[in-house]
Amino acid sequence: MALGMEIMSAVSTSARSVPVSSLPVIDIGGLRSKKRVDLEAVANRIGDACRDKAFFYITGHGVPPHLIDRVIHETKTFFSLPVDAKSAVSRDLSVCGRGYEPFGYQTLEPGTAPDLKEAFDVGPELPETDPRVVARKLNHGPNLWPDGLPAFHRTMTEYFEIMLSLSRLLLDGIGRSLGLADGYFAPFCHEPVALLRLLHYPEQKVRSARGEIGAGAHTDFGAITILLQDGTGGLQVRDGEGGWVHAPPIPGTYVVNLGDLMARWTNDIYKSTQHRVVNVSRTDRYSVPFFLDGNPDYVVACLPHCSGPDRPARYAPITTADHVREAQRRVETRGAS
Repeated sequence: MALGMEIMSAVSTSARSVPVSSLPVIDIGGLRSKKRVDLEAVANRIGDACRDKAFFYITGHGVPPHLIDRVIHETKTFFSLPVDAKSAVSRDLSVCGRGYEPFGYQTLEPGTAPDLKEAFDVGPELPETDPRVVARKLNHGPNLWPDGLPAFHRTMTEYFEIMLSLSRLLLDGIGRSLGLADGYFAPFCHEPVALLRLLHYPEQKVRSARGEIGAGAHTDFGAITILLQDGTGGLQVRDGEGGWVHAPPIPGTYVVNLGDLMARWTNDIYKSTQHRVVNVSRTDRYSVPFFLDGNPDYVVACLPHCSGPDRPARYAPITTADHVREAQRRVETRGAS
């Protein structure tokens, strides 16, 4: 293990800066239009970005700026609580793995130092008596909420529902970009596994003794991720040449990542986004990703038009739940159920 740490500490955490004008920024407002020309224009841009960079920024998302400000404010408020208060809502107390995750709990890049971050997870609110919870379906159950923070509870509940609607709209655009019928992804989005994850990355040294970074190189498990960044920076994305580029915060935008499930679905025509977080800003960084993984019983198989004689299907059909559980087993966690 000591040798591994030495190797990790020698790995460069630098990335190239590219002009913002070269990054895919897409106004998705046209996805709400009833005009075919508007829908097709947005879908074409999404398709180009998915084939080229596997991630893109969005504007025209419709999320009120005042709600975004509240989300960041309440995220900071929660992580400023004493350790005992945060530990009172530990994910280890949850029937569905939600709640507070302390520093060092997760290692997204196996074989490296634990990630230098803490987190808090929120999902669809279901009582323990719900048949889906009794059956222990993936990520189904009640949320844990910290005492004495009613604004935190209200804000995250409201924001979760808005992000769920936004993720469905984006999947409509992705489906159209793939030539699928309108509403193709509706069954996948019915009673979905979805997660809102609040993240706090403290300042890190450029080259720490243990080789720690905020989040190790990884791809997300599910279909899509919609990421809210504060203004700090630190997100890095793997480019087509194997290096890393900065994906800086752009005011008024979200970053959309494609996950492993979307890559599997499209037979790797749309690849998942490899990314990491390196916070050398000399200040704390906060971000709030929303993950859409889909209905746990939905069977994901190669999409129409994504395979053929010259491109056979690379993956066997699999349910969302089995895919996510398989992916989770590849991520090292401490004390996770």
